[in-house]
Amino acid sequence: MTAFLTRITGTRADRPRATGAARPVGLWAFTGVAVMSFGGPLALAALYAPTIVSDASASAGLAMVAAAVLFAFPLVIWLRYSRQVSGSGGLYDFVESAAGRRVALVQAGLWILSYLLYLLYTTAQIVYDTLPVVLPGVRPYQPLLEIAIPVALAAVMIAGRRATLLVAGLIAGGQLAIAAALGGLTMTNLNTPAGTFGASAPAGALATATGQTALLYICGSLPLFLGGELARPARTIRRGLTAAYLATAVVIVAAVAPLAAEPAFTRVPIPGVTVAEGFAGHGFAVAVGVGIAVSIAGVMLAEYLALSRLVSAVTSWPRRPVIIVIGAAMVVAAPFTLINPDRIYSALIKPSLVALWLSQLIVFAVYPRFAARQHARPLPTWVLTAVSVAFAGYGLWSAIKQSSS
Repeated sequence: MTAFLTRITGTRADRPRATGAARPVGLWAFTGVAVMSFGGPLALAALYAPTIVSDASASAGLAMVAAAVLFAFPLVIWLRYSRQVSGSGGLYDFVESAAGRRVALVQAGLWILSYLLYLLYTTAQIVYDTLPVVLPGVRPYQPLLEIAIPVALAAVMIAGRRATLLVAGLIAGGQLAIAAALGGLTMTNLNTPAGTFGASAPAGALATATGQTALLYICGSLPLFLGGELARPARTIRRGLTAAYLATAVVIVAAVAPLAAEPAFTRVPIPGVTVAEGFAGHGFAVAVGVGIAVSIAGVMLAEYLALSRLVSAVTSWPRRPVIIVIGAAMVVAAPFTLINPDRIYSALIKPSLVALWLSQLIVFAVYPRFAARQHARPLPTWVLTAVSVAFAGYGLWSAIKQSSS
């Protein structure tokens, strides 16, 4: 509804808006959710990015910087949409403003499917893949944790927005601090070769590492679904999303680039934990490993938050019952994942990723229609669109290919 009123009245997205009895979400709270959404930063810096860059470790620094530059194209499209359109529908509002409600409903349906599945299968990754590497003694408690994590996420959300934003801020601040410490550790203890920012790795491996790392940032769209709860959405989204993205990119480059000196670190189960164990001792290694698990859970919380806003915006259902229903679905599904966690994870990840990239592809593909109505310059519009559509297409191809292998 907000997006519709914006289009027909010409109201700018950064005009102060009345938010009823609820106090608007501030810049710091929004930025906390944004930091938590980008991966989160600790999981990207300590687990995903170092593993991805293993075949191009000689150019680890270049791959990380190039990935950050590549993802700037879709990020700019989101920010350009948000100058004029903001609401609880997030990306759905963007697509509706550009191509109408029917196309927007398709986009929203794909997006909801993707992230609902993500909420159902990601707990297994935390419990069975991440925590046992750091805390071997956790194995007898894995069934309990498989149920406890969804219950905890639901409890936070049901407790209300203030509690959710507080938890998000603590998760964001904690993982940024640990990721920064990890980056400082690698830079201090490894003699970073100058070639890490050069194209010394094989071209194919470097391109793959760049593209795959850029894909990791895609959950950065999650804070956009708070657009309807911001006093000055255009300004808050621009500042908060940009600051969170730059902070995430910096800690990833700092943690991963020095690994060019010791490529063996990129081929262990959790590179950040191994680096921490080797240079700072077991205590910090455990902090990194547990932090990664919390980082992944933080992305789940951001997804839950965004889903509740989108479903309410599309259906006009009250938000609190939507939050309860989503939480109930997570909790009820949790015992079923105990039957065969690996098989369920493998079965759900492919449709989840395919739906995610199709939904983003729609957002980018319809952007020129929106830009034309805003009288934006054609050349920048089409460059942004071409790169972003290719990016989403690569994500779709990668999801189909990797999930099938």
